[in-house]
Amino acid sequence: MSLVFLGVVMAAAMVLWVFWTYGRDLPDYQQLANYEPPVVTRIHAGDGALLAEYANEKRLFVPVRAMPPQLVEAFVSAEDKGFYQHFGVDLRALARAAVTNLLNYGTGRRPIGASTITQQVTKNFLLTNELSIERKIKEAILSLRMERAFSKNQILELYLNEIYLGMGSYGVAAAALNYFDKPLDQLALAEIAYLAALPKAPNNYHPVRNNRAALARRNWVLDEMRQNGYITEAEAEAAKSEPLLLQRQSGFDAANAPYFTEEVRRQLLDQFGQTALYDGGLSVRTTLDPHLQQLADDALERGLEALDRRQGWRGPLGRMPDGADIDATLDEYTKKLRPNHYAALITKVTRRSAEIYVQGRNAKIPFQLAFWAYPPRDEDGVRPPPLNDLRKSLAVNDIVIVQPPGFTPDLIRNGFVPESEDFALGQRPAVEGAIVAMDPHTGRLLAMTGGYNYAESEFNRATQAMRQPGSAFKPFVYLAALDAGFSPTTRILDAPLVVDQGPGKPKWKPANYTKRFYGPSIMRLGIEKSRNLMTARLAMNLGMDTVQEYARRFGLNDNLPPLLSMSLGAGETTLLRLTAAYGMLVNGGHKITPSLIDRIQDRHGKTIYRHDRRQCSKCDRVNDMRKVPLLSDDRPQITSPASAFQMVSMLEGVVKRGTGRYISDLGLAVAGKTGTTNDNTNGWFIGFTPDLVVGVFVGYDLPRPLGKSETGSTVAVPIFGDFMTRSQIDKPVIPFRRPNDILLIPVHAETGERVLPGDKNAIIEVFKPDQRPGGALIDVPQSGNDAGGTVTGGALTTQGLY
Repeated sequence: MSLVFLGVVMAAAMVLWVFWTYGRDLPDYQQLANYEPPVVTRIHAGDGALLAEYANEKRLFVPVRAMPPQLVEAFVSAEDKGFYQHFGVDLRALARAAVTNLLNYGTGRRPIGASTITQQVTKNFLLTNELSIERKIKEAILSLRMERAFSKNQILELYLNEIYLGMGSYGVAAAALNYFDKPLDQLALAEIAYLAALPKAPNNYHPVRNNRAALARRNWVLDEMRQNGYITEAEAEAAKSEPLLLQRQSGFDAANAPYFTEEVRRQLLDQFGQTALYDGGLSVRTTLDPHLQQLADDALERGLEALDRRQGWRGPLGRMPDGADIDATLDEYTKKLRPNHYAALITKVTRRSAEIYVQGRNAKIPFQLAFWAYPPRDEDGVRPPPLNDLRKSLAVNDIVIVQPPGFTPDLIRNGFVPESEDFALGQRPAVEGAIVAMDPHTGRLLAMTGGYNYAESEFNRATQAMRQPGSAFKPFVYLAALDAGFSPTTRILDAPLVVDQGPGKPKWKPANYTKRFYGPSIMRLGIEKSRNLMTARLAMNLGMDTVQEYARRFGLNDNLPPLLSMSLGAGETTLLRLTAAYGMLVNGGHKITPSLIDRIQDRHGKTIYRHDRRQCSKCDRVNDMRKVPLLSDDRPQITSPASAFQMVSMLEGVVKRGTGRYISDLGLAVAGKTGTTNDNTNGWFIGFTPDLVVGVFVGYDLPRPLGKSETGSTVAVPIFGDFMTRSQIDKPVIPFRRPNDILLIPVHAETGERVLPGDKNAIIEVFKPDQRPGGALIDVPQSGNDAGGTVTGGALTTQGLY
């Protein structure tokens, strides 16, 4: 008896020694009470559609009380049957594992473990994966302490949100989405059992690569659940009969805006830092309208491809190697192309058509959809004669890009009706471009496409490309004049102009695009016809310091050089800045700041950022939508509403009678301005309706001419028109909103003199209360100091901006 007592005392002493020795300096498990795991940040469009997720560990935290009970039961059955009975360490499982491992010693079999869920939590959160007796002892001690400090549900919550389940999934909620594209509460029993089968070795039970092993492990979990009384035998057998199918996430299908999303990511990184972005679980509601974004993508694609086709055929993508797997080779090429563009193999060519193999079937390219495919201009600017035989451009075994004819409207001509097996010949445009759409009243960016194909180039030409806007800058020179008291009918001399730029510098000699002079012309005509000489004279009269101030005020350029050429758009800016500046014209002269983010919430749902910071104490008590509280308008007024409306009216004339005539028949209240820089290297059009402002830029990344006779009118205006036409379908046509303090008087469209309303040349002109038709003639000032030199008459160069 004494020996037994002595043995008990010694055993107790040994346990106390172990606890004393290994229980010191252990990590503080109490920190787990405030557990906030790294959680995925999600970016949403304005309508809630998921745009992107950013995370180091893709995890969605879900409280255990929100998890389906069957899910918890499945994991308990698979990982720790005695979870609700043991005190952190399962002595029976430990003894069973010890005996089994002893019997298997020397057989080469892998030792089995007996870790409880509590021990797994301890190891994952507080210890390392080191294989040692010391680590196991510490793990057991911490598990005993955790069981006294936390409830079983708290421990399960830590475990089920932390565990790695393969395919980049941390936690059960992320795994449910990654494997089955479902939230937890929509999982079927068979799917729940499969997730519970993964913790031991996710890669060994991949549903595609190791389907047989995955099914066997899933069915084992179902058997364990049945034995534990969580499901019936009938339920288990029914679940076993279900196939195991991987269903990739479809949460991104509602919106695809890579340039927009990347710009949001950059802003989040700058504002909140890397940890908050990739681990903080932010929920970001952006301003993006997925419908407008798709229209913007399509319009830019069609416009750039049409321009590129006008420049000529540069040849096939490649040649099919002898003996190559045709389908695999074509698939590799197609992966790099934009949607609805396919790599095709030329199998036969005749004079009037080419037979192709595309997407696993035979089809053809008729001559009518490939007539454009003759070489570009040579170094001397000479282009070969138009194509009359497809055999001159295509050959058997060529790999080319083809598109369904519905995506190439510029090729459908002369009553040609494509047949069902017809494809249009295409090529990847060498030219690039960008398009943005914005709410002019708030600055909310509704769509942004920064290039032809994000997969090929992430450079965002809407926000990162600094380019000369050309004549698209002119409205702000004219606006400064309107604010200074000039009217749309003020006359400006259109005549030769030479500016002395200082000692040792060449004289600056601006010219109109047409290389002609038109004499005294009204200001409206100067903007409608984009007259360079009139704009330069007007800038000289105002002074370049005023032009600089308006460039700063409207966010175009904070450091515009005080050179007269800047008044014609030689100063650089971005498409986004220029589009926002036009928005400030149509909104009545209010300052707006382009914004991509409406609201950001932290992982707990607390709003930590809101773009609209106006307070509305009564908004949460509105029961009658006819009595919506009025919010204050805190936008700064940066130009008078009357001047802004005069400018809008003049830009409306650009579309009706000027360089934007291409879209004059849209049937909308629309205004805007083209821009083309020297040598036709950049083409712009910024236009707007009363509630939408859209900017388009077209140009090569390494600036060079867009092509013979290509200007903003031919390259950018059609893209704008395409987008605007489709975006305004089924929307009411409303006129531009005019302020109260203006007069509407019929005048002659070219002379500005007052006429009767019925005159064939009559237009309705906008005047301020103290203004009337007519006005003084603006010529150069007596001193050219404001322009940086003296002014004289003289000859002209051939350069001009349009």
